[in-house]
Amino acid sequence: MIELLMTNRRLVGACFAGAVVLLWAVTAPLADDASAVNEDIQAESSDPLEGVNRFTSGFNRIFRDAVIDPVVDGYQYITPPDFQQGISNIFSNLSEPVTAVSSLLQGDAENAGNATKRFLMNSTVGIGGIGDAAKDVGIEQRKEDLGQAMAANGVESGPHIVLPILGPSNLRDATGDLLIGLANPFPLAVQAADGGVNYANNQDAIKSLGAGAVDPYVAEREAYEQNRNYLVTNGKDVETDFPTFASEPAPILATTPPK
Repeated sequence: MIELLMTNRRLVGACFAGAVVLLWAVTAPLADDASAVNEDIQAESSDPLEGVNRFTSGFNRIFRDAVIDPVVDGYQYITPPDFQQGISNIFSNLSEPVTAVSSLLQGDAENAGNATKRFLMNSTVGIGGIGDAAKDVGIEQRKEDLGQAMAANGVESGPHIVLPILGPSNLRDATGDLLIGLANPFPLAVQAADGGVNYANNQDAIKSLGAGAVDPYVAEREAYEQNRNYLVTNGKDVETDFPTFASEPAPILATTPPK
């Protein structure tokens, strides 16, 4: 889950990622000492920044309720469903180059080729990505990003991180986003816009994740990490008992909120 999952995610997140990584480097030794005293909490969750993360998560929920949700509600109210789908398709199509490069870094030439075909076909026949012409001829989308590529090459997820406004992430994924932003800010801007559209499409399901949870922070954290594991493994050897969203290539929610 990304929680706030703008998509869960990313132009602003890259700006904060460097600071978060530095903060983790400073606080990790202290967190290791704490984990020796409370092993169950620190070691199992891989969340040495839990105190900071909880504060940021609480801020995000307030910001979402006060700012993001009213904007999304207004957008959905005034925008016809077909137009919403067209906007979603445009940003989804613009993410295909990142998928192609990330797939190549994983040695997945097939998905890199599919992403390239989808981008070329939807940009032309699909009129700039408004229509999903590639899907109509059986070329399905499977999004990949640099965090997934790093995971496929043996990079561990690292400590959980909650980014301001954008929500849950981890050190590996935030670093991947930062590297993309340093190489070229445009793909990161596309991912941020795509995440915003996905949030609008899945607003109710995302909000319900923490609504029934005893601890919304833990529910969001575990959902994000489990969902990322699902994406990294492409669903292999991962039991799934959670809903899927039509606008996403894989489930956003990877856990059921505690009763």
